[in-house]
Amino acid sequence: MQEISPVVIIPHYKHADKIGKVIEVLQAKNLPIIVIDDGSDLQSQKQLQTLAQAKGFSLELNSQNQGKGAVVKQAFKLAQAQGYTHAIQVDADGQHQIQDVLKFIALAKVNPQALICGLPIYGADAPKSRLYGRKITNFWNMINTWSLDLADGMCGFRLYPLASINALIEAQPIGDRMDFDTEILVRSHWEAIPMLWLETPVKYNQDGSSHFRAWGDNWLISKMHARLFFGMLGRILRGKKV
Repeated sequence: MQEISPVVIIPHYKHADKIGKVIEVLQAKNLPIIVIDDGSDLQSQKQLQTLAQAKGFSLELNSQNQGKGAVVKQAFKLAQAQGYTHAIQVDADGQHQIQDVLKFIALAKVNPQALICGLPIYGADAPKSRLYGRKITNFWNMINTWSLDLADGMCGFRLYPLASINALIEAQPIGDRMDFDTEILVRSHWEAIPMLWLETPVKYNQDGSSHFRAWGDNWLISKMHARLFFGMLGRILRGKKV
């Protein structure tokens, strides 16, 4: 078992009313936290600043919206610069089973080089459109990796080994928005970064607070699958692993 230094990173955009509960659960487990706000309105950012001062977590405020993927990549670089070895990505809206972070960390201690991915267990609250979208993404991931290795391509609840992931981000273009979670998984597979899967419940908010844009983000994800498909063909022609 290897000693690791994990930090929780939380990309945030207009969830100031929900993130407090997430922070509370994480701090009860004595975990360091980095929150990066992706250009929320001034009221939300002021709420975050007040919460950060009261709770003592690290907070970065971006003046303009850059996209979830861009913020996560920003957090990865910041975390490694601060001396952390691993980053656990969780959502700000409480969608993930936050208590499971300790399971991710325990698995990382015996598999420190692995990208540990949440394998979502859905309840009756999961929108059918999102489930269908995941099936389509998982199909394309199978094509683009020539394997069934990627059990789920969209759940963002993951633990990343920072050294290898930041090197990958520096070397290859990876989407800045909702395409990030899937693209980094496929490109990690191409680079033979080991992966493990951990079942975890996922719940959906019924108040319509999701920032997933049905048309815009699905189009973005479709373009990503096409980009990865041609990237996969290019790698095969050059004799590289997919």
